Amino acid sequence: MWVEVSPEVNGGQPTVTGTGASVAEVVLKCYEAGLSDALAMAAGGMERAALDASLRYCAEQSCRVAGAFCSECRLARLNAGLRRLDDYCRQFSEITFRESPLVVTGGAGGQPLEAASLAELAESWEGREIWYLARRVIRRLRHKQDRDGKLGARPETTAEPPAVVLVKPQMAENIGMVARAMANFGLDELRLVTPRDGWPNAKAEAAASGAHVIIDEAAAFADTPAAVGDLNWICATTARPRDLTKPVLSPQEAAHELVRRAAAGERVGVLFGPERSGLDNDDIALADALVIAPVNPAFASLNLAQAVLLVGYEWYKEAGANALGRGTATDPAAQPGLNLRAQRPATKEELLGLFEHLERELDAAGYLFPPDKRPSMVRNLRTLLSRFGATEQEVRSLRGIVAALAEGRRKRPQAP
Repeated sequence: MWVEVSPEVNGGQPTVTGTGASVAEVVLKCYEAGLSDALAMAAGGMERAALDASLRYCAEQSCRVAGAFCSECRLARLNAGLRRLDDYCRQFSEITFRESPLVVTGGAGGQPLEAASLAELAESWEGREIWYLARRVIRRLRHKQDRDGKLGARPETTAEPPAVVLVKPQMAENIGMVARAMANFGLDELRLVTPRDGWPNAKAEAAASGAHVIIDEAAAFADTPAAVGDLNWICATTARPRDLTKPVLSPQEAAHELVRRAAAGERVGVLFGPERSGLDNDDIALADALVIAPVNPAFASLNLAQAVLLVGYEWYKEAGANALGRGTATDPAAQPGLNLRAQRPATKEELLGLFEHLERELDAAGYLFPPDKRPSMVRNLRTLLSRFGATEQEVRSLRGIVAALAEGRRKRPQAP
């Protein structure tokens, strides 16, 4: 038994056998420390089987059956009927704060509580969806964090993809659709500034339609300066130039600059604003350039995923991608130009054989007449057929057609 519930250990929380650590501690360690550290932790003091069992226990919400919940988890609050902050406060007679003169009056009969701040109190009331984090860790383990296997290879370039920074996105579904657009064009770093619906969010995962690696790796920040602090150059998308003196680039020009700077070792990113109003001037002031797409001036608004798709498409082209459409191990992606598949272009000798075959039959049919016009008619026919760029299979097919027509003409009964 890898997970047990003991009143003597951690206040009756689900605990990993033999470690004294609650399941929530293990899940949060796996999630926050990263996959490699999680595996090292399993090898150092916990068996891998115990780690896997703890993650499954949490992801499947087995604690509901046992009636024992980790104190850090939101499920513990819901089980106690604490669906609102008011419910939580009524457990205590009075709540005071070390960082504020604010005093919250609770319910009668409870013990007093002291907290650092109202923000800390609200966070401790709300808890975290530990089970949701466990699901994400399990997915990482299952896919071995194989970015290339999940998202496909990046273009062959020395340029690292730009970070996509969504400032105050309003709908979790839009974040998921942005992740899907990013995956289409090899972008894999998503940063979120105070998303309205909170983070992580299951609705974003559902809308990502397979781009789960991007959702799993997305990082949330408290403000825009924190989200772009490690970047050397950023551009901001907008539908109008504003009153700021900044270079204005088309998506194609911005992609060129992103690739050029990234290839030189700079870290780059692109800012996208909220769905309703776009970026405000304070956020745009942080950018080095503006990106404005060529759209209908009378209807210039793009939804969030469309805007990311447009910039991602231009970056992917500029970064050197030359494969078209879907590619698999058995059915590679298409390449620009004529797709000959297993065929090869016809040789000049094969084309000459077709010309001579056709000209013989046309002579026999009396088409190349009168004799003084024959040379120019032959040249025109050869020019016409050469322009097709025929393959060797197509030359054989054409010669078969000529032969069938000639044979049919010879078999027709002649008029008396």
